[in-house]
Amino acid sequence: MPSIRTESIEVFADYHQFYVQDGAVNPPAPVDWTDADVAHRAKAAANVVVVCPVRNMTVPVQVELHDVAPQLQNRAADHVVECSLALPSGHLQVHECTGGAVLNWQLQPGQYEVAVLYSRLGSLSADGLAGDDHYQVLLWRGAERPLRVLQEWSEQ
Repeated sequence: MPSIRTESIEVFADYHQFYVQDGAVNPPAPVDWTDADVAHRAKAAANVVVVCPVRNMTVPVQVELHDVAPQLQNRAADHVVECSLALPSGHLQVHECTGGAVLNWQLQPGQYEVAVLYSRLGSLSADGLAGDDHYQVLLWRGAERPLRVLQEWSEQ
């Protein structure tokens, strides 16, 4: 099923993080990280999903809004996580860790499901600064659910 809205952006992933959040709520970044959260390369908290790219640099991100849950099995990705995101105001924002918002969409307020697909993770240079890694954030109206890893990538 094709997306109903798509935008490609560049995000500075300082501290290996960027946030998908409700911009009106402006939730604090989670500080209670566990080893499992680090391994999952993401963390979900109230009104925010933290995405952890493999590079501490500017990375390409594609954000897609779908009207129904997209098929994830047919997409080429190294790592995939899925969780929910409450958007009580409907103000979806992609926010840099130490910068500002790089995407602002007004959506219907409510509960969304989110899948984050991490691709081409093995393309990083030896120093970890360059690479062809890519991140997709897919959203659709859905149910509340905890974060789960659908496909796990481990560094070789």
